[in-house]
Amino acid sequence: MTSAETTFQRAPDAPLLPPTPFRFIAYFVARFRWWYLTMFLLESANAACSIMMPYALNRIVRGVTGAHGQSMNLVDALQVPLLMFVGFSIGEVLFGRAAGAIQIRLGPRQRQNVTRQLYHYLQQHSHRYLANNFSGALAHRISETAMGVTQTLWSVITEFWPIAIVLSLSTVLLFNAHASLGIFAGIWAVCFIGISYWLAKRCQPHAVKAAATRSMVTGVVVDSITNLTSARLFARLGFERKHLGHAQAEELRAVRISGDYSERVRWFQFSAAAALKIGLLYFSLRLWGQGKISVGDFVMAVTLSLSIITEARNLSRRFLEFFEYIGNVANGVSTIVRPHEVVDRDGARPMTVSRGSIEFRHVDFAYGSDAPVFSDLNVSIPAGQRVGLVGLSGSGKSTFVSLLLRLYDPQRGAILIDGADLRDMTQDSLHEQLSLIPQDPSLFHRTLMENIRYGRLEASDEEVMEAARRAHAHDFIAQMKQGYDSMVGERGVKLSGGQRQRVAIARVILKNAPVLILDEATSALDSITERAIQDTLDVVMRGKTVIVVAHRLSTIAHLDRILVFDRGRIVEDGSHMELLSRQGAYHALWSRQAGGFLDDAAGERPAPTVAQVPAELPATPAELTSGDTDEDRRDPQRREVADDRPVTSH
Repeated sequence: MTSAETTFQRAPDAPLLPPTPFRFIAYFVARFRWWYLTMFLLESANAACSIMMPYALNRIVRGVTGAHGQSMNLVDALQVPLLMFVGFSIGEVLFGRAAGAIQIRLGPRQRQNVTRQLYHYLQQHSHRYLANNFSGALAHRISETAMGVTQTLWSVITEFWPIAIVLSLSTVLLFNAHASLGIFAGIWAVCFIGISYWLAKRCQPHAVKAAATRSMVTGVVVDSITNLTSARLFARLGFERKHLGHAQAEELRAVRISGDYSERVRWFQFSAAAALKIGLLYFSLRLWGQGKISVGDFVMAVTLSLSIITEARNLSRRFLEFFEYIGNVANGVSTIVRPHEVVDRDGARPMTVSRGSIEFRHVDFAYGSDAPVFSDLNVSIPAGQRVGLVGLSGSGKSTFVSLLLRLYDPQRGAILIDGADLRDMTQDSLHEQLSLIPQDPSLFHRTLMENIRYGRLEASDEEVMEAARRAHAHDFIAQMKQGYDSMVGERGVKLSGGQRQRVAIARVILKNAPVLILDEATSALDSITERAIQDTLDVVMRGKTVIVVAHRLSTIAHLDRILVFDRGRIVEDGSHMELLSRQGAYHALWSRQAGGFLDDAAGERPAPTVAQVPAELPATPAELTSGDTDEDRRDPQRREVADDRPVTSH
C-alpha cells in the first residue's frame, strides 16, 4: 500500500472505492469477474467464428474449382469444409447471443452496484462537502459514473476486443494464403488503429466542448422555466428568448467545430476502407494471375477485406466514445471518491446519552483558512438545562450548533456529551441522541406519514398521528385530499412554510431525543399557532437538554440560561432578568428589539432602563434584529448564509 493510500481518510463503513478511474473500474469488474470472463470468452469465440467463415468458404471454393465435373460425389467430398462453414455460422449466432444474454442481465446489475456504492460513499461526506456541491450535480455524477463504468467495459469486451480478434486472425489467414497479402493487411491494420486513435484524441476536446454547450443550453432553458413567473412580471419574456438564442448560437459554433472534426474522421475511415478493398483486390488478382494463389484464396482475401472494413469502419468513433466514458468515470471519481473529512475514530462505539450534559472544552475552530470563529471556547451546559443562544449575525451561534451536531470537527479541544468526546461516539449513535428543528426544514418527496415517521421508523400510525396533533399539524393534514398519504413535493414545496415547520416539529416529537436543538423553530408560523406550538414545545422540553438559537428574544426569555455571542466569544451568560440588570450586550439587543431598531449599530438611540422592560413578555413581540435586515427575515436562506454557516435539518 502506498503512502498516498494510507493517508486517504475514509469513514470506517465506507466502501473501499479506488480514487483513480482505471482502478475504480477494475474494482467493479472484480465483483463480477467470472461473468465478465465468460462474456470475454464468448465474444472471442463469436469473433473467431465470424472471421473463420471466409476460410471455410475458401476450402469449399478450392474443392469446387478443382473438380472435373458436377456430381454429388463432389458434394460428399466437401463435407468437412461444409460442416466447418455450418459450424462457424451456428457458433457465431450461439456465442453472440449468449454474450448478449449476459450483457443485458449483467449491465443493469453493475450500474445499480456502482450507484449503490457511490451513494454509500457520498453519504459519509461532511456537511462542508455537501454545502460546496449541488445535490443535483452530485446525483448526475453518480448516474454518469455508473453508466460510464458499464459502457467502458462493453466497449472493451464487445467492440475493441472483437476487432482485435478479427484483425489478428485475418492477417494470419491472409499471410497463410500469401505473405504479401498478410503483410499488406498487417500494415494497414496498424496504421488504421494508430491514426484512428490519434484522430479520436484530437476530436475529444471539441466533442467535450460541444457536449458542455448542449448541457449549458439545457441549463439556460431550465433556469428560464424555473423563473418564468419573474420573467413575466418584469415583462422580460422577449429578453429570455434572446438570452436562449445567444446560448444556442454558442452551442451551434461548438457543434459545428466538433462536426467538422468528425467529418474529417469519416473521410479517413472511408478512404482507408477503400484503400484496403482496392489493395487486397489488386494484390489478389496479381497473385492469382501469377498462379501464386488459388481462386479460393482470392475469394477469401476479398471476403476478409469486407469483414475487416465492417468491424473497423467506426473505430475512431468508438475510440471517441471510449474516451467520453472514461472521462465520465474520471469526473465522478474525482468528485465523489475524496477523503472523508469527518469520520469516526478507530474504536468509536455506539453510546446512549442518559443525561444530556454538554461541554465545550478549549475549542478552537475555523472554516478552512478563514479567520477562526472560536478560540479557546469553554462552555458547560448541565443536563436538563434550557439554554438560548443570541448574538449578531456571524457571532458563532450556528457554528456552535454545527460543532455539537458534529457537522465539523474542531481543530483543537473537545466537545463532550455526558463526559464522552463526540469523536469517540459513532456518528449514527450521536445523531440518534440529538433532535434539530431548523428555521427552514426540508422534507422528503414522500407522504406526510413517511416524513413524520422518519423521526422513529418503527412508530405506529397512531403514534405518528399523535405527534402530528401535538405539533398542531393534524388538522391541516386531515383536510388534505389524501390525508397522511399526501405527497409533499420536492423539499416539501406543496406545503406552506408554516405547514413544513409543523411537520418537522411532529417528526422531532416522535423522535423524542434527550437533546433538543431549535433554530428559530416557530418563525414560519402565524402568531396563534406559534403560541400553541410554543406551549407544546415547553412540554416537549421537559427533562431534556435544550439549545435554542434565537432571533426573537421573547422566544428564549423564559429559558433557564442565555449565552450572548460576539465574534466567537461568549460575552454574557445568565438568565433573562440577570442579563437585563447588567445593562450590557443582551440589554442592548433587547432594547433595540423593544424599540424596533433593525440596524446593527449600537447606541444610536437611548436604551430603556430595566424598569422600562415589561415583566410579562408580549405574545407576539417584534422581530429580534440580531443583525438581520428585513430582507434576511423574508429570505431565511439569506439569513443562514450570513450567520456563520447553515445548519441542516436533522
